[in-house]
Amino acid sequence: MSNKLFDDFSSVTSKAWKQKIQADLKGADYNDTLIWKTNEDINVKPFYHRDDFVDKEPFHMTSNHWNIGQSIFVADEKAANHKAKNAIERGAESIKFIIPDKTVSIERLFQDLDLSSTPIHLELQFLDFGFTQQVNAIAEKADIHIHTDIVGHLAKTGNWFTNLEEDHTHMENMVKYNTALKSNIGIDVGLYQNAGASIVQQLAYAIAHANEYLNHFGEKLDQSITFNVSVGTNYFFEIAKLRALRLLWNTLASEYGISKPCIVVATPTKRNKTIYDYNTNMLRTTTECMSAILGGANTVCNLAYDAIYHKDNEFGERISRNQLLVLKKESYFGAVTNASSGSYYIEILTEQLAEKALTIFKSIENGGGFLKQLKEGIIQKKIKETANKEQEQFDNGELILLGTNKHPNVDDRMKDDLEIYPFLKTDVRKTLIEPILEKRLAEAMEQTRLKTE
Repeated sequence: MSNKLFDDFSSVTSKAWKQKIQADLKGADYNDTLIWKTNEDINVKPFYHRDDFVDKEPFHMTSNHWNIGQSIFVADEKAANHKAKNAIERGAESIKFIIPDKTVSIERLFQDLDLSSTPIHLELQFLDFGFTQQVNAIAEKADIHIHTDIVGHLAKTGNWFTNLEEDHTHMENMVKYNTALKSNIGIDVGLYQNAGASIVQQLAYAIAHANEYLNHFGEKLDQSITFNVSVGTNYFFEIAKLRALRLLWNTLASEYGISKPCIVVATPTKRNKTIYDYNTNMLRTTTECMSAILGGANTVCNLAYDAIYHKDNEFGERISRNQLLVLKKESYFGAVTNASSGSYYIEILTEQLAEKALTIFKSIENGGGFLKQLKEGIIQKKIKETANKEQEQFDNGELILLGTNKHPNVDDRMKDDLEIYPFLKTDVRKTLIEPILEKRLAEAMEQTRLKTE
C-alpha cells in the first residue's frame, strides 16, 4: 500500500533550506552563528540533507548484536570465578578477565563456566606463549579471545615485556599455534583516548598500530583482531568513530587479503570522570554506552560510577551492569539492526573522520611506521598537543564537566572516601621510550579542592 501523505508537498533542496535559514538570521553571519568548529577540525553544519549524498553509499554494518560485558580482575581464581558466575546470573553475557601473571590457574578460573555460550576475553598483563597454549587447549568449542598487544605495552609503559625479539617470538608462536582462539591480538586504542588524543588521532593510531601487526604477520594472520576502544561523551562523533574504525579496518585488511571483520570491545572513557559529584558519572557512562552500541561495538563493558576512586564493589558493578540491561531490555537497543544507518549527519561524520584519519595514517607510514614514530616520540608529542588544548578548554570553562568546573556542590567532601589513588602516578624508572600517560581532565582541580577540605 503506497503512502500518498506527502504527494502534495514538493521536496526542498539543501540550497533552499540554507536560503531560508539565512533569511531568518536577519543579517547575522551563517558560518559564525551556526557552524560548530570542533577539535577534530570538522565544521559541523546546522543541518544535513539528502543532497549531501549524491553518488555516495551509506556504510552498512551487518549486525546489531552486542554483548553486555563484565570486567573482572583476577587477584584470586576462586573469587574471580564466583564473581563471573554471579555476573552471568545477573545479566552479563560476556566476561573479560584481567590476568596479572602466569601463575593463575585457567582450570580454576573457568570452573563450571559455560564457555560454549559465554564469550570470554582475557587481557593478559604479561607475555607467555605457554600460558596461552593452556587456554587454546580448551578453546575448541568455546568463544575465547586473548588480548595480547606488545606494541600497546611499549606505548603504555615505555618498555617491551622482555625485549623486541623475545616479544615478537611469543606473538609469532601465538598466531601460529593458538588456532582454536577467536583472536590472539587485542589493540589498546583506549590508551590514546584516555591520554587526550582527538577522535581522528585515535582512529589513525588504531589503524597504524594494527598495521604493525599486519606488516609482520601478513596473510598468516587467520584470526580477527580485537580493538579495545574507550568511548567519550561527544555522542554522535563517538558513534561515527566506531563506524569509521570498522570502515578503516576493512580498507586496511583488504590490502593484506584478510576478510575477517575486526572485533570491537568498548568501555566508557576515564578522561571525563570525576570524584566530586560522582553520580554524574552514571549519566556520562549511559550516553557513552549508547554511542558504543549504536556505533556497532561487539561487547560493551560499562565503567562503574565510582571506579576511579573505589575498589571493585558489588553495588557499583551492579549499577553499571544494570545500565546496560536497561538499554538492551527496556530501551530496545538490541532490537534494531544498524539504527544509525541513514542518518545523514552520522554518515557524513563517519566519512570525514575516516578520511582525516587516513591522511594521518599515510603520514605515519611515510615517516617509517607507527613503531618508529613511537620510538622517536612523535606520537607522544601529537597526543600531548591535543591533550593540552583540551585541558586548556576545560580550565577556561569552554569544556564543561558538571559538578566540577560548572555548578559544583561546595559541600562535597571526598578526602576520606578515596580507596584508591585517582590521579596520575609517575614512577621514576628507566624506559626505552617516553610512555603515553592517561590523565583525567579534572585531576588538578580535584587535587586543589581536596587540599582545602
